Amino acid sequence: MNKNLELVQDSILLYFNSISCLGSFLTTRVDCIFVVSILTNNLKIHNTMETLEKVTFEVPTREQVSENNQAIFDQMQKSFGTVPNLYATFALNDTALPDYLALQNRKSTLTGKEREIINLVVSQVNECDYCLPAHTFISKRMHGFSDEEILEIRRADISFNDKYDALAKFVKDTAINRGRPSSDSADNLFKAGFTKANVVDIIMVIGDKIISNYLHNFTKIPVDWPEVPSI
Repeated sequence: MNKNLELVQDSILLYFNSISCLGSFLTTRVDCIFVVSILTNNLKIHNTMETLEKVTFEVPTREQVSENNQAIFDQMQKSFGTVPNLYATFALNDTALPDYLALQNRKSTLTGKEREIINLVVSQVNECDYCLPAHTFISKRMHGFSDEEILEIRRADISFNDKYDALAKFVKDTAINRGRPSSDSADNLFKAGFTKANVVDIIMVIGDKIISNYLHNFTKIPVDWPEVPSI
């Protein structure tokens, strides 16, 4: 149904409901002002929603970002041969990209493989179409996980390593329940050998990945990583 038609219908219903509540036809100037005010507010809300629906994000080019971000783009281009689209999108803000990279590159008590498990599990929970293929690629190329192992990680049901399984289940439980994992998943994490210091780092990586997941889920910028299967 046309949105403008829906708005008109809603406004008419609201108009007659107002009449019914008053118990009679509108006969005073105050009544008229009351209903006109309601209809005007409805139109403002509708126009605001239409404006939000039209907002789109494009990946900025090097020329469109600040000098500080240009230097980061140049370093990425030199190191990786490209600037991944999501990193470029952080550069729409002058300070967000270096801040985010500092968070990602901070010293951690976790291994690279453990961090990638967290990245994959959180991205699966948040259904991030960008970060799932990005971290699948990284997990295979940099950390040696197989395709089947990556699918197990995404499901948080790991058969090939008990410690990794405890980590994945704790991360999934934490992400789904907004920082309130069950006592069982927490107990199993510690029994698997993780420490309190590790837990702080686990939460840090979960937060890191939520940031990038949410940025892509909102902006929907193009994915520049190989496609991965859905689960």
